[in-house]
Amino acid sequence: MIVTEFLRTRNLFLAVIILTILLLAFAGFAFESDKDTEPQKTMTAHRVIDAPRLDGILDDDVWNGVEFVSGFLQKDPNEGEPAINKTEVGILYNDHSIYIGARMYFDKPEEIHNFVTRRDNAGNAERLIVSLDTYYDRRTAYSFAVTAGGVRVDYFHPSDREFHRELTFNPVWDAEVSIQPFGWSAEMKIPFSQLRFSKNEKQVWGININRWIPNTNEDLYWVLIPKEETGWASRFGDLVGIEGIRPSRRIELLPYETSSAIFTGDIANDDPFNDGSTINSRVGLDLKMGLGPNLTLDVTFNPDFGQVEADPSVVNLTAFETFFREKRPFFIEGNQLLDNIGPSFFYSRRIGVRPHGDAVGDFVDIPDNTTILAAAKISGRLSSGLSIGAITAVTEREHAETFIAATDSTPVVKGNTEVEPLSGFGAFRLQQEFGPSASTVGLMFTGVRRDLSSNNALRESLNRQAYSGNADWNVRFENGKYELSGFVGFSHIQGDSLAIVGAQRSSARYFQRPDASHVTLDSSRTSLTGYAGSLRFNKRGGEHWLWGTSVSAESPAFELNDAGILFGSDGVGNWAYLTYR
Repeated sequence: MIVTEFLRTRNLFLAVIILTILLLAFAGFAFESDKDTEPQKTMTAHRVIDAPRLDGILDDDVWNGVEFVSGFLQKDPNEGEPAINKTEVGILYNDHSIYIGARMYFDKPEEIHNFVTRRDNAGNAERLIVSLDTYYDRRTAYSFAVTAGGVRVDYFHPSDREFHRELTFNPVWDAEVSIQPFGWSAEMKIPFSQLRFSKNEKQVWGININRWIPNTNEDLYWVLIPKEETGWASRFGDLVGIEGIRPSRRIELLPYETSSAIFTGDIANDDPFNDGSTINSRVGLDLKMGLGPNLTLDVTFNPDFGQVEADPSVVNLTAFETFFREKRPFFIEGNQLLDNIGPSFFYSRRIGVRPHGDAVGDFVDIPDNTTILAAAKISGRLSSGLSIGAITAVTEREHAETFIAATDSTPVVKGNTEVEPLSGFGAFRLQQEFGPSASTVGLMFTGVRRDLSSNNALRESLNRQAYSGNADWNVRFENGKYELSGFVGFSHIQGDSLAIVGAQRSSARYFQRPDASHVTLDSSRTSLTGYAGSLRFNKRGGEHWLWGTSVSAESPAFELNDAGILFGSDGVGNWAYLTYR
């Protein structure tokens, strides 16, 4: 590795940054606030043998002995004031499901907003939202909502923020509502198989309940978190009384076979690859299995993404790549466990992309996407507060068929050109939560390896192997009012000298630019190794003043685009902000 002038002149500065990061991160352990918070609100779930009839009316005998909680407070319009309209919520359970019953009082039932919309889109309808921290980790939560029109909404909170929501969480559950003379009522049935929780004999879950009334703009909470304070799951009340339930074994096996045939009769310009028909057939297998109560294994062979929504059309007039959000079900579930602080070290849509290579001919038939031969993923969270996310995938070697038409002096030439090598991808991340304010520290590693032994053309444009890793932290004080976060990371790519020249000349670094005296374009290099880091301190809560500051640095050779997302490197920067509310 060549030591550039940039590294020689700025190594001391970056070393000071990294040392400061580490010292402050370790100091966070010592100064983590352990002050007592207000007593937790508590509600009790009652075990029943006979499940209630799910009709939204709450007239079954099993509801008579239930302790319904009320005492909701306004977040809007008058923060901290008692609710104008009363809300009562009670909980039952049996061996298979948890049942939530609620009565929402309103003096003019005929004016209740009970619009019917699509699932996961509540619109402007009145709604009840029940959020459950089933791991009792004070950081993550599942939310289940039903509107006065009977529309169900569900999402997952991957962090301790109310509006950080993963809408791709789509459990199987049911709910019914009924307009009543006193207002409206609702019943929810959530199977335990759709939730993840520990295998303790006696369960304690976090819970919060939110009711929104659009007529009066009342936003009501059972546990009110003031606007000037932060946190979500960490501030929940306790749900007790659930005993003797066991996490589901969660074994699902889904084989599939798809086929399609399109006959248009149109043959364009004597194209030998277009005879007016398109016939396709695919077979594959998906497996989902629980590894104990906390981890889930997903495996897929030749997955079918035919039902996935297409990406929007984009005209890219920049020097940078266009990145689309992930929509494929296999990669969506648990994807938040592979998120890190700093630049994205893992971008799942690198797996199964359109082939990188090209082929030449009068007519060329190139696959639209690289075939995913197999992929496996492990995701979940242990009772110790350790989150685990790991994924590995193998993609097929792809070829393009070419056709060169005959001329007076040459015959027809048919060819087969490799446009994508056999490739393996992997990503692994651990994140440990600690302290009463749900601080975290994480470690991540990614790797990509391509079989380029048989193709000179692809060796000139693709890296043979690429590795990257990072350590990050988010130390929180006073229930998240203050946060000290940051990361340190590295990258290493290796390949043919022409591929490394391409990395040096890419829009992320432009080593060839004449104004850069600290870097040099070296056509003999076969590898690049870089590093990056940042440190940020924020005040996120308080009555009036919010502020933050950050410093970051990336070395010129830092590169993540084989497995992640990086727009640019080679920089040292800082920023600060101050807000008065």
